[in-house]
Amino acid sequence: MPHISITAAETPHKPAFIMANSGEMVTYGELDERSNQVAQLFRLCGLKPGDHMAMMLENCRQFLEVAAGAMRSGIIFTPISTHLKEDETAYILENCGANLFIASHSLADVAVRMLSQTTGVKHFYMVGGIEDGFQSWEEAVDVMPGTPIDDQAMGTAMLYSSGTTGKPKGVFNRPYTEVFDEPLPLTLSLGAAFGFGPETTYLSPAPLYHAAPLHYNLVVLDTGGTSIIMEKFDALRSLELIEEHRVTHSQWVPIMFVRMLKLPEAERTQFDTSSLQMAIHAAAPCPIDVKEQMIAWWGPVIVEYYSSSEAAGFTIIDSEDWLKHKGSVGRPLFGVPHVVDDEGHELPPGEVGTIWFSDIANQFEYHNEPGKTAEAYNDQGWTTVGDMGYLDAEGYLYLTDRKNFTIISGGVNIYPAEIENLLINHEKVADVAVFGVPCEEFGEAVQAVVQPTNWAEATDETAFELLAWLRDRLSHIKIPKSLDFVEQLPRMDNGKLYKRHLMEAYRNREG
Repeated sequence: MPHISITAAETPHKPAFIMANSGEMVTYGELDERSNQVAQLFRLCGLKPGDHMAMMLENCRQFLEVAAGAMRSGIIFTPISTHLKEDETAYILENCGANLFIASHSLADVAVRMLSQTTGVKHFYMVGGIEDGFQSWEEAVDVMPGTPIDDQAMGTAMLYSSGTTGKPKGVFNRPYTEVFDEPLPLTLSLGAAFGFGPETTYLSPAPLYHAAPLHYNLVVLDTGGTSIIMEKFDALRSLELIEEHRVTHSQWVPIMFVRMLKLPEAERTQFDTSSLQMAIHAAAPCPIDVKEQMIAWWGPVIVEYYSSSEAAGFTIIDSEDWLKHKGSVGRPLFGVPHVVDDEGHELPPGEVGTIWFSDIANQFEYHNEPGKTAEAYNDQGWTTVGDMGYLDAEGYLYLTDRKNFTIISGGVNIYPAEIENLLINHEKVADVAVFGVPCEEFGEAVQAVVQPTNWAEATDETAFELLAWLRDRLSHIKIPKSLDFVEQLPRMDNGKLYKRHLMEAYRNREG
């Protein structure tokens, strides 16, 4: 498992990654030198192993160059979502204790406000332009020597939860070693399980500031493969890139499958996807109909896993196994799943409860949040991130929804994901969110908000049609009391639906 410095020494001209739209290529030789320059700049700024820095960058070459520099200088680096506003960005910068902040010029509206919002950041840099108070990142790095620093050490990422259910939490896993060029734990586990290696060509369609895209790209670099990084996901362009670069591995979220399947058949089937050996997906439960269509289209290369930024447990299932256990996210690769009720009692197969993992691979903590860290563990040392689900008699895990999103109507638990996964298959639905709203009679009522495929169809007639369609397929207690339309749901380019904002808006309206 070669570190980038080893691959650079052996094959300096091999592409480490290619930016999909611009075609900009960074070789292993260039990445090795640039990561050394980044590490040199960190030291010049006074950052030492264990110090924190943060970056708010779109998908660009600088993202992985900064990450590679941090990984060889012992720095804890925090990527920040490019969609966050001023308050959440300032909160993360303060909470993570960043000494240095790098931002894209295109995000200057938010980034510039950080100059007065944060007290701990001493160094501000900007990529692709300049604003008052910021130094040019490119100019600063260009003058640094391209030789290794004297005290190289293993760095690590500290990512923040997406904030879909509350204020973002920094998930901190301590580096497992101080030796900067040892293989990453994920390289030895998932990299081996998924067959990553020097011949891998990996398509990365999602934002790098999220856990899976970042870590998979780091594994690609750790195994000497090549990444094709999309600046922004586009369904048709993704298929074109698979054919163009003979992509072998890729990683997706279910909404990306939905977007590709909703393309006109003549468009989506014109590209050769036969080079794919592994199409990995996660982040949210995948509707059964959607996954069936993807396996029929791409073949048995679809592999699903369930985990979290906390990496406390990990389940996995391939296409063949999934077709025998439709809807499952698999059996554990590491960690042992348990389904527990609100009183802490373990539930039998088939009963829904909170998912906990024992025999966990690592002890994570929420940075500067000892109370939230304590809440994530029980007295047996098991841990949870608040997801709900059940186990079958064979030990296969199934997800229902986040505990925070469960609707309790008339004393009955209703899981919005079930309704969402059904509605998304309707031809007139581009996206959908389901959640609970206050109801005087039943406590909560089911509310659906639909992003229509064609806005001209956002009519009462379409709403009645969709509700009637659901009545043929669902128990009456799960049918939404109301169905509204919006032009765009708050689903970010990480594939996750920021449902909390919708829920708050509706509950405020009801109040």
